[in-house]
Amino acid sequence: MNKRIDSASAARKPARRRIVAASAFTLSAVAAAVALGLSSTPALSDAMPGGNRNQGQHIFRFDTFGDEQQWTDTLRMHEVIPAAVSPLTALSVGLKVDATRLPPNFLARSDLTDPATTVELLRRDAVVGVVGKVEGGVLKRVGVTCALCHSTVDNSVAPGIGNRLDGWPNHDLNPGAIIALSPALTADQKAVYNSWGPGRYDPRFNIDGINGPVVIPPAYGLAGVPFEIYTGDGPVSYWNAYVAVTQMGGHGNFSDPRLGISVVQTPPDLVTPKLPELLAYQLSLPAPRPPEGTVNDAAAQRGEVIFNGVGRCGTCHMAPTYTDVQNGPDANTPRLHAAAETGMDPAYAQRSATKMYRTTPLRALWQHPPYFHDGSARTLLDVVNHYDRQFILSLTPEQKADLVEFLKSL
Repeated sequence: MNKRIDSASAARKPARRRIVAASAFTLSAVAAAVALGLSSTPALSDAMPGGNRNQGQHIFRFDTFGDEQQWTDTLRMHEVIPAAVSPLTALSVGLKVDATRLPPNFLARSDLTDPATTVELLRRDAVVGVVGKVEGGVLKRVGVTCALCHSTVDNSVAPGIGNRLDGWPNHDLNPGAIIALSPALTADQKAVYNSWGPGRYDPRFNIDGINGPVVIPPAYGLAGVPFEIYTGDGPVSYWNAYVAVTQMGGHGNFSDPRLGISVVQTPPDLVTPKLPELLAYQLSLPAPRPPEGTVNDAAAQRGEVIFNGVGRCGTCHMAPTYTDVQNGPDANTPRLHAAAETGMDPAYAQRSATKMYRTTPLRALWQHPPYFHDGSARTLLDVVNHYDRQFILSLTPEQKADLVEFLKSL
């Protein structure tokens, strides 16, 4: 997650800086970084051939990209877990357990207050998004995967324990609190991380030193969605590379001159070659349908008319992906929006490469409140009320209710 751990200090340098992996991990910068830009087809475009869904699933769930160099060598989480993280503690900070990796009655026979049980869960690859190397009952290395933030479980065994739901944002996860367990951090650093709260993460904090976490987004329903992130900085594989290298701490290369970022590490690059397979798996994950009986179909049909009519929602949230793309030669390029245009807080956009916001694709909205990048809308009615005020729509309470039902149905 945070490659420059020392960036939590009070004194900050300007956001546009050159970041070299050697400064964090004493690695020689000898490999050329991959330049990514919007003015031409990115080197890590989502048109990359050769993606394999099955291999991508393994990468999504279990590949750390070599980020043990951060979580073990720098943050020393291999020391923290055996000393202080019992299964109950892990569940309390939103970590999930994959029940399919456990033998019958394992949980009933185990002491869930003992960190040694957590080590055993790691040995069995049962902690979603966390990979541990265990030898003789001793945790030697620990790293994280994409699934840490972008998977949860169905709670079929107990709260936090069940079958994996890949692509679902883990809004119970408190990544800041997990990072703050590290003995390598100062009290001031820990205070920043502990301020984030469940379901939120700041993917730019270690770049610009500004504390402004955003809501963890879903990773399902990406097929046909050209630009995944809130600010449209690049396609899905761009963001995968950014997160794997600059946030998870993986051993790979990433460069974006627009942000003044250049991370170069000694070969081999453990990130870039895996991006096509990772993308193939992500694109295969459908957005989950709302549970049976939770949507009023008649109201949703009326709401669709409002959505495409007086509500003017469809002018930006265009079916079938319900995001905003251009036609013609610029097809699959998002039309970005200034914060003032949509009434959003501009702070996060100003930290991005585009300085603007992309129209969020409307995917399984019933599943992942709160809404907007900063979580400022707790409910779908809050979303509708925001745009009713912003665009002076003068919707009636009945129209708002119908529009909410339509949004729930997507």
